[in-house]
Amino acid sequence: MWDDAKQLDAIAKALTLASVALLLWAMTAWAARQSPFEFREIVVRGSLAHVDSVQLETAIRRELSGTFFTMNLDEALSTLTKLPWVRNVALRRQWPQRLEVTVEEHVPFGRWNDTALVDTFGGVFTAEYDGALPQFSGPRERAAEVADRYREAQAALAPLGLEIEAVRLSARGGWQITAKGTAGRIALDLGRDEPAARLEHFVAVYERTIGTLARAGTRIEHVDLRYRNGFAARVPGFRERVRKKV
Repeated sequence: MWDDAKQLDAIAKALTLASVALLLWAMTAWAARQSPFEFREIVVRGSLAHVDSVQLETAIRRELSGTFFTMNLDEALSTLTKLPWVRNVALRRQWPQRLEVTVEEHVPFGRWNDTALVDTFGGVFTAEYDGALPQFSGPRERAAEVADRYREAQAALAPLGLEIEAVRLSARGGWQITAKGTAGRIALDLGRDEPAARLEHFVAVYERTIGTLARAGTRIEHVDLRYRNGFAARVPGFRERVRKKV
């Protein structure tokens, strides 16, 4: 091979091209990291009610690294979505030094297990919020289902003048709803099977049962709807008499 001038010439040219390509790559990589390509302007977009745009920009400048060419967008998105109240983020680079950050906030819908919040999509997140919200509880992976149950039940009970304060899903799958009306609070046990149908039945007979008792001054604090053909109601302070054996 070493005696073949053509082959040696081809090898030399290949090595030269490889060296030039490597040099160009190194120069491009070096240039991409230089200050002329660093982000000088960060624009935050979105309807922000809870996310502070100044804090967001500070977090961006502190946590995100890289230039127009070198910023890892996946890493940047992962970092920003960990901030309180941030549900989703979209990043857009604009030549040569501008970064647009579009933020979608969580919209609080309920409190979750006394430690977090649930948004309107059924997502669980942690943030400080002092507004009035219904209380949700249950397995975390079923938070969206609990939120949907609240929507359905609230729509069903609203015509009765009842506002839901809490929805609970037990570990065994049983549903309980606590609502408040002019006569006070009432807890509804819906059980595991066909909770929507049981609630529908309760609404259908409310006026001639619970409603009639309430208008007569008898308040019902708990209704067990886990019966096939009816329900059981409990009056506050009621104690069942124990019959003495003769």
